[in-house]
Amino acid sequence: MQKGDYLDTILRSNKTIFTVKDIALLWQDANTDSARVRLSYYVKKGNLYRLRRGIYVKDKNYDKLELATRIFTPSYVSFETVLAREGLIFQYQMGITVASYLSRDIIIDGQMYLYRKMKNSIPTNSTGIEQTNNGAIATKDRAFLDTLYSNTDYHFDNLRALDWEIIYSLLPLYDNKRLAKKVKLLFKEVKIQ
Repeated sequence: MQKGDYLDTILRSNKTIFTVKDIALLWQDANTDSARVRLSYYVKKGNLYRLRRGIYVKDKNYDKLELATRIFTPSYVSFETVLAREGLIFQYQMGITVASYLSRDIIIDGQMYLYRKMKNSIPTNSTGIEQTNNGAIATKDRAFLDTLYSNTDYHFDNLRALDWEIIYSLLPLYDNKRLAKKVKLLFKEVKIQ
């Protein structure tokens, strides 16, 4: 690769968030130390921005949902972020909520990212998760189950938008009797209304 091609390769990419490993793959360079040196140079020159150790962006117009899934992997956007977007809850959500293998609250560039720990088999299972070029986002049915799994007494404003057949097909993924009971109870409430 020519000297000027390194930055151009990043700028032409469809992604907005890059880790050092991503960039090493783009540059076809197995030496991540040389990639770090080159990245440090581009940050000093103002060609790239460093958001966090090992995470870079082309400009300040990066996709915050993509960043949420790139900080810790495996992870996917879920919980209140998806529920509010899909109209299952009506409360305004400031932070981006993410299902992951650990619990953390992080603020990057003024945006709060809330990571909620799930059983290890859950974040690695892609059933009910939409994969896009910029990350992974739970469907409304999966986000509903994720929320009930982590919080038994959660209040939902609108459950009519859910597809209960899909919910029942996703239930075995959680392998949780308490969750199954709660889903049956909520299903009965929706059917009575």
